[in-house]
Amino acid sequence: MTGSAGGRSIADVLARMTTILDGMPPELAHRRAFLATYQRTTRAVGEAIEAASFEDPSWVEVWDVVFADLYLDALEADLADDPGRRPPRPWRLAFDAPPDLPPLRQVLLGINAHINYDLPQALLGVISDADFGDPVLLDRRRRDHQRIDAVLSGRVAAEDDELSAQSAKSPLDRVLTPLNRAASTRFLREARTKVWHNTMELQRARVAGPEAYAVRLGELEVLSAARIADLLAPGQVLLRLAVAGFGVVLPPEA
Repeated sequence: MTGSAGGRSIADVLARMTTILDGMPPELAHRRAFLATYQRTTRAVGEAIEAASFEDPSWVEVWDVVFADLYLDALEADLADDPGRRPPRPWRLAFDAPPDLPPLRQVLLGINAHINYDLPQALLGVISDADFGDPVLLDRRRRDHQRIDAVLSGRVAAEDDELSAQSAKSPLDRVLTPLNRAASTRFLREARTKVWHNTMELQRARVAGPEAYAVRLGELEVLSAARIADLLAPGQVLLRLAVAGFGVVLPPEA
């Protein structure tokens, strides 16, 4: 790989994921659904970097490592059950979800916490305030952010097959498979558009100072946690998300 974050690469992230997967206690086997999905997606991002799919592949790799760390740190903190390292609320709710939820719901809970809550922070971690002041550079970052959509869209059918293998589909689910795959592509794209908005809002707060940033991040945490109820509601969740939206939006600063 071309870049690194703290001397680490996507290959290092994949190895860390494998270690956690191999050590996952049997009673927490339901948590493997999101972690395994994320590992496959991370591998696909690495392959896209190698295929020169981004304008700034080195930056994308650093960003992807920073992004993955937010989830993996939260997961390891929860597995350690250390009161001093409590994960953020969106992750706590995802980790505390009923273990008998279908794998799709487990994955959606993880996506909510990771994209809606973690991703704006990961972008801020690799885009400095000076970078935000450079319109040409910032637009390049935004385009590479959008290019991830192609990677995710390319994984939808394969991931649907993976999850289907873990739990039998009902006849209705099988009929709705094409619609569900289209809905997944749509809501992932919609969520990432909102992520860019939220990143800009958080950056303005960061410039204002640590207290202002903490307030806005707290708002994002609440909004992301509130999506849990939608994800746990009965019914065709993917179709519902395609209509109602998946992402969250930070309101204008009061």
